[in-house]
Amino acid sequence: MSDKLTIAHWAEDDQPREKLRDKGPQALSNAELLAILIGSGTPGVSAVELMQTVLSDCKNNLNTLGKMTIRQLMNYKGIGEAKAITILAACELGKRRQAESPEERPDLSTATKVYRHMHPLMQDLDTEEFWVLLLNQNHRLIKHLKIAHGGISEVTVDIRIIMREAILANATILAVCHNHPSGNIQPSKADDALTQSIRNACQLMRIHFMDHIIITDGLYFSYHEAGRL
Repeated sequence: MSDKLTIAHWAEDDQPREKLRDKGPQALSNAELLAILIGSGTPGVSAVELMQTVLSDCKNNLNTLGKMTIRQLMNYKGIGEAKAITILAACELGKRRQAESPEERPDLSTATKVYRHMHPLMQDLDTEEFWVLLLNQNHRLIKHLKIAHGGISEVTVDIRIIMREAILANATILAVCHNHPSGNIQPSKADDALTQSIRNACQLMRIHFMDHIIITDGLYFSYHEAGRL
């Protein structure tokens, strides 16, 4: 029989993987996060308890933990070479993350900025694609994603998908764009109807609908700039 107490055998209150999944990583203690990495403890001592002991010896300071050697960590029963290496690798990643600057999110506060951001993705397409851009309250891009693609002159868009993605991303501002492979930047009646439907859905969900932009290779049409939104 194995002498390790695996996560599957932990008490319900001592399952950090499930806690992270349900409540997010910020809800876990340092010992619980480290326990996820090592995966198991010893009979009578869970991985959480094992890491609580290690951290206690480090005066609960992660910087001190990161300065330990593999051999020092292996002095604890239940921590072999592989687990010691995993712990130190995690500490090093934390140190490197702290040293790096946050990724700068593009500012997409105008139709021109949206066009410049999306044009490289759409300039050579020979069929229509419809994209949604999800923004925070400062008009910084959270993410962009392709919702649909279709034929030469039309594309079918499910507004429910747009709203679902916006809600999941906690977006407060939304813009959409699609291309006209023909090079004609003027919106069609179908484009007008779709724009109004998206506007109505955004009003219902209290999301600001910033713009619908039609992109061609070199030109764009903005519903907002044209005063039609």
